[in-house]
Amino acid sequence: MAKKSFKDYKLSEEINRALACLNYKNPTEVQSEVIPMALEKKDLVVKSQTGSGKTASFGIPICEMVEWEENKPQALILTPTRELAAQVNNFSYPCEKIHGGMYQEDRFAVMNDFKKGDFRYLVATDVAARGIDIEHINLVINFDMPSEKESYVHRIGRTGRAGKTGKAITLITENEEKYLAEIEDYVRFQIPIIDPPSKEAIQRGKAAFEEKIKASPAPKEDKNAQLNQDIMKLYFNGGKKKKIRAVDFVGTIAKIEGVSAEDIGIITIHENESFVEILNGKGPIVLQAMKKTTVKGKRLKVHKAIE
Repeated sequence: MAKKSFKDYKLSEEINRALACLNYKNPTEVQSEVIPMALEKKDLVVKSQTGSGKTASFGIPICEMVEWEENKPQALILTPTRELAAQVNNFSYPCEKIHGGMYQEDRFAVMNDFKKGDFRYLVATDVAARGIDIEHINLVINFDMPSEKESYVHRIGRTGRAGKTGKAITLITENEEKYLAEIEDYVRFQIPIIDPPSKEAIQRGKAAFEEKIKASPAPKEDKNAQLNQDIMKLYFNGGKKKKIRAVDFVGTIAKIEGVSAEDIGIITIHENESFVEILNGKGPIVLQAMKKTTVKGKRLKVHKAIE
């Protein structure tokens, strides 16, 4: 039986071009079953093994059916960070979570506890990949291969800092191998590929691992307790209606002398206004500079936000 192509489905030419650019040639088994039904707007519950292409099974129809000129929410996409942390905790592993949906003070509290050694494992989205300097992280595990080269560098950069050594392991599927080649070109380094350990190897190391888990982490001195405490929230009188995005603020503010992307916190874009949190005591510098700087070619009014 001939393999199906994405062109066999009722997908626009734009979507087919995008799939070709991503090197998506033929749908996987689960995609062959799900995409036609999703395009017909049928309710679906899909169960399939990891790496089988479930995300694209829903993602492709969403991209096809979304009305790009409509500003109201059209799709709800759930990220399982909280659930993953809960699952790990259920095995009695000392674990916490951090993600972009948390309040800034809650994220700081989790990071400070991690720095102090209150728990061993942190389940995180890419929000943890930038601007976090924690000593003695010896292992980073990427649940997937990032599609953006810079994201990979920032993720693995959490270990092996300040001349120390560390290890980064990335779980990769066949569909993600194209990203591996791009990342190797970007970092100018060939990343070793190894097979998953055998069941026997896992059993041999299990006893030592469980013994380590039972031992309480040694508390560390919190050298950076005040690192991000000095936060200033700035108000700008422009937002979505002026086609301004978070990346526009990051690109502009990071160019200010003495300021980097690591000094930028949560950015909130509304229809007619935006709020940007500036960390590490850099708020006054950014405030003065932005009074004389344009964002995406637009001069915006800026002042310290009223809490």
